[in-house]
Amino acid sequence: MKKTLLYSLAVMASLALASCAGDYDDWGNPQTNEQEASTAKGVTFTNGSEAEASAADEDGIINLVTIDVTDPNASSYTLQKVKINGDEIPGKLVDNSVQVSASELEELVCRQNKSRAAVARDLKVETTLSLILNSGEALAPMGETTGKYTPAPTPAIDEQGYYMLGQVNGNEWAVTSPVWMHKISDGVYQLKVTTTADKNWFKFYAGSNVASNADDWDTVNKGALGCKENGSEDAFGFIIYNGDSWGELQTPVIPGAGTWIVTLDMNNLTYTVQKPILYMAGEANGWATNDYLTGDDGVHYTGYMYLNQNGFKFCTEPEWKGTNYGANFDTTEGGPDIKMTEAAGYYKVDVDLESKRYVLTPIESIGVIGSASPNGWDSEVPMTYIPYNNETKEIGYWEVKDITLTDGVIKFRGNNDWDCGINWGGTADALTIGGPDMAVTAGTYDIKLYAWANGYAKCVMTKK
Repeated sequence: MKKTLLYSLAVMASLALASCAGDYDDWGNPQTNEQEASTAKGVTFTNGSEAEASAADEDGIINLVTIDVTDPNASSYTLQKVKINGDEIPGKLVDNSVQVSASELEELVCRQNKSRAAVARDLKVETTLSLILNSGEALAPMGETTGKYTPAPTPAIDEQGYYMLGQVNGNEWAVTSPVWMHKISDGVYQLKVTTTADKNWFKFYAGSNVASNADDWDTVNKGALGCKENGSEDAFGFIIYNGDSWGELQTPVIPGAGTWIVTLDMNNLTYTVQKPILYMAGEANGWATNDYLTGDDGVHYTGYMYLNQNGFKFCTEPEWKGTNYGANFDTTEGGPDIKMTEAAGYYKVDVDLESKRYVLTPIESIGVIGSASPNGWDSEVPMTYIPYNNETKEIGYWEVKDITLTDGVIKFRGNNDWDCGINWGGTADALTIGGPDMAVTAGTYDIKLYAWANGYAKCVMTKK
């Protein structure tokens, strides 16, 4: 694809029009929108010659938008900013063409879609100019256009599967003892990993590249898969491979001792590292896998959720992509649901996959308590549970409205009792069971509490 500049600028011969250049360094957020040509003071924005582009671009520059200025009062204009669906991406204006870096655009669409798959991604482009009139008045016309970008093809999925080497499951980089991952769906592989150090380094390897002896690293490294930043402890990351245009592959880290679930997705060229999680999906939450249970050993899990008698299952992966446990913890596809005999309500749910049983502890109330609360530490201000809304698909939450707080701290306590151990504290976006007091400032608030599993619970405080 060759760079093409469209010179459609029609202005008076006496006008002196200027353009400016910018550096490339950030990414934005792709969505699907129809093209909209905008005019403001005689300025028109239309799709550029390379508005639909791919990673095959030869010069590394994408001509994304074409600008036409016809206002006879225009003195000069420069590019102020370019946004991809609300997020800014550096660009520059060459003549009347807005250009962005092809590599920056590729990383944009990959990061926002959490996928490196070679799939055309829709872009909504917002371009803002700084326009100066002969009178000295400064204007900022903005136009919306659309575009598409297709990332580079990813390596083919290895028919022999994938394995891990490193400080996982006692491997310690022994190439003749690969730790094989389990295929859980087409192109997706998973492994329950045990670690013992504060930092546990590892890489993925293609199954076709297995060492014939302890020194055969040349064969092994041909199929090596790593990350972009050496020592990355990210829970989610993109896979980097040998010869990758994104850079040289580096070594990721699992941050801490314990049990982890590591997932390699070769369809999207991504990986995740997370503590063991179960999900609950049932009629009470619209059969969406958005109720969490967490644990430390891959066997025992605890979560907090609303349940009813109309059926549910526990799932190892969102959207039913892993193992799904139904009645009697049967994993047969399409098997019967779990049907509880207890009354519908909010529960602490403890699951033991080894003994194939679960225990429900009713949570009859949750309230706000603490030095900032109207009742101090003496008693709670009760919250009301708002169940899942089948029409709006809004997930369930606990709520209190018009609560007046002073400067101080609060917690969310269950069952009016500290001894039961059901209380949430910490920071608003990452509450933990038994966590520290949460600092608040004085004011009147509406509070929504999503009383989920340890580390996943959160609250939204709206000051009035």
